[in-house]
Amino acid sequence: MHDDLIARAQTWLAEDPDPDTRDELAKLIEAGDLTELADRFSGTLQFGTAGLRGELGAGPNRMNRSVVIRAAAGLAAYLKATGHTDGLVVIGYDARHKSADFAHDTAAVMTGAGLRAAVLPRPLPTPVLAFAIRHLGAVAGVEVTASHNPPRDNGYKVYLGDGSQIVPPADAEIAAQIQAITSLHDVPRPTTGWQTLDDSVLDAYLARTDAVLAPTSPRTARTVYTAMHGVGRDTLLAAFARAGFPEPALVAEQADPDPDFPTVAFPNPEEPGAMDLAFAKARETSPDLIIANDPDADRCAVAVQQGADWRMLRGDEVGALLAAHLVARGAQGTFAESIVSSSLLGRIAEKANLPYEETLTGFKWIARVDGLRFGYEEALGYCVDPEGVRDKDGITAALLITELASTLKEDDRTLLDLLDDLAVEHGLHAADQLSVRVQDVTIIARAMERLRENPPTSLAGLPVTKAEDLTRGTDKLPPTDGLRYTLDGARVVVRPSGTEPKLKCYLEVVVPVETHKDLPAAHARANEILTSLKQDLSTAAGI
Repeated sequence: MHDDLIARAQTWLAEDPDPDTRDELAKLIEAGDLTELADRFSGTLQFGTAGLRGELGAGPNRMNRSVVIRAAAGLAAYLKATGHTDGLVVIGYDARHKSADFAHDTAAVMTGAGLRAAVLPRPLPTPVLAFAIRHLGAVAGVEVTASHNPPRDNGYKVYLGDGSQIVPPADAEIAAQIQAITSLHDVPRPTTGWQTLDDSVLDAYLARTDAVLAPTSPRTARTVYTAMHGVGRDTLLAAFARAGFPEPALVAEQADPDPDFPTVAFPNPEEPGAMDLAFAKARETSPDLIIANDPDADRCAVAVQQGADWRMLRGDEVGALLAAHLVARGAQGTFAESIVSSSLLGRIAEKANLPYEETLTGFKWIARVDGLRFGYEEALGYCVDPEGVRDKDGITAALLITELASTLKEDDRTLLDLLDDLAVEHGLHAADQLSVRVQDVTIIARAMERLRENPPTSLAGLPVTKAEDLTRGTDKLPPTDGLRYTLDGARVVVRPSGTEPKLKCYLEVVVPVETHKDLPAAHARANEILTSLKQDLSTAAGI
């Protein structure tokens, strides 16, 4: 075992094109650090529907140039096998460690395989890449990003020519092509031959952002904005300036791209503490709302003043607000969301006589809905311009929610007032999440197994009227690793995260509301049920 491990590490070292990871691996081999070597060589980062994502470092179980070159070669082989022998592959990247290297390695591999490659001019938001694929008529796109993961991670997201992320069976077919690569020496990587794009693609994306707003809408809402140390700032400021909104007040400490994310433990607006600096800026400047992007700017968080302080709106609340705003503007087309998002969207669509679809988790599914007009996911992802970007887009979502805040401001109303109106009209839809981050991923598998073997018959005193194991699929959904419980007045979905070592439980309670006077009691009742649901579910899952 010991000799085999050292031999595999030495073979890998001989092929590694990156002096940083070569140096790292050589030191581990020299020190005979078998624990660390075993961790890096115990498996291979698996290519799936989220592409690749993992910790940076040397070896097949880490994100590094060797792993990325193999992934790019597998994608190139897949594209050629599916008839795209000389198609264009467009490549974008964020400002994380090694992102630019991974992007240029991908361009070299595509060029070496006889495809055409074009790289975006600098680190830019993921939605710009998703836009560029269709704008340039590419056969595929790659975005190098780990989105809102910790600083030590990076990732590799693959889109096909329709501009949406890969879904089965493409992921397995690309993974098989990656497996077939025996040595990096077999992968041609010329040093030139691809195109570095100029700003015309970004300009075309920005021109398109104007289209999400109503031509004569008010543009008066004042915002505080944080880029969360990511790449959103310049693109968002340009979009807001074009639209004629007041210039956002920036959270200066988080405005510049910084791959070390020094002010946040996790660069995700949903994580505790991530919005603290934005709240502090809002207390100084009294804006109408706070807007935050995650580091690759495909998500958008919104916070509002409630009483004396500020609070983050849940993704489901922003989804409902955007849907109501689009309905009020006369939008036509299908409204769609994932199974873990609030059932309120379905009620809004039904009342407006609009088609409604529920999909599996992830924009790779939402973006594929026929006739999509608006799609969202509770994890702060919104697609408000599916013709331009078939993915979540934190820039256009920020524009649309700021337009809504401006429209309400004209009548001396706020986003919270509109949420109250929606609760009275459709019932109070209150959501919460029980999210458990683990060091040992077997804990997640054990919890899922326990729930499958002993499904709860009641939670929070409410009978479970339907228990579904989603691995079997439903009449509307393909199979996925998840469980869904329908209760009398509530719903619970349990699933392992696709991108992080987390078990996620999504809870929703619906409390009928007669009038605005009944809202405080309805909120109290909803909180009581949600607290009880969390406790009972923890017990049932053994977490």
